[in-house]
Amino acid sequence: MMKQLFSLVLSGLIIFMGFTQKEIMLDLIQEGGGIAGVVSILFVAVLVFFPFIPYPVLAGILGSVAGVVNGTLISLIGILIGTTLMFYLSRYGFQSWSQRMLTKYPKAIEYERYFEKNAFLGILFVRLLPVVPSPVVNVLSGISKVNFLVFVFATLLGKLPAIFTFTIAGSIFEGNRLLSISIYGVYFLIIAAAASMHFYKKKSSLIIPSEKQVNT
Repeated sequence: MMKQLFSLVLSGLIIFMGFTQKEIMLDLIQEGGGIAGVVSILFVAVLVFFPFIPYPVLAGILGSVAGVVNGTLISLIGILIGTTLMFYLSRYGFQSWSQRMLTKYPKAIEYERYFEKNAFLGILFVRLLPVVPSPVVNVLSGISKVNFLVFVFATLLGKLPAIFTFTIAGSIFEGNRLLSISIYGVYFLIIAAAASMHFYKKKSSLIIPSEKQVNT
């Protein structure tokens, strides 16, 4: 019980800090300078727990202030810190409890084992195609038995295309707003199309019987 309470309280404090300090942190980031990099990393980490502002907006600001390379590195480091903290808070506070709950549901244990066996590809997929909210992925990975390194590498690799795209769009916003907005638009269209195809195929597989099912 104490572990669960500690995890919830610390997560709540992080969210509270982000909510109450977001304007100050954004001002410091936009001012640039040495402290802006540290504040940017912390703010990205906090957004992992709760998206006070849309991440594409922050990535765009980082691209404009720090440039493409530095902005991308800042986002990656911040996401690494935030997801690691959320992963271990979930594992520390709720893994034992969740495993005890799963023993009551054999089917849920099967799904968990399948997820653990295919963790890298599964996490990579939902990072590339955000059909599941990131905080949910972090918590589920933490309470399962997924290896931490698998979780981290799949997360960073899956997040990189979006981070790079949003940072580039932000870096050119002042110079060419039309191109910047177009980059955002094309990216979201690609994601929407990919998500639609995924759900269509998934729905079709449930409706159309396989050859084996027909023959039986």
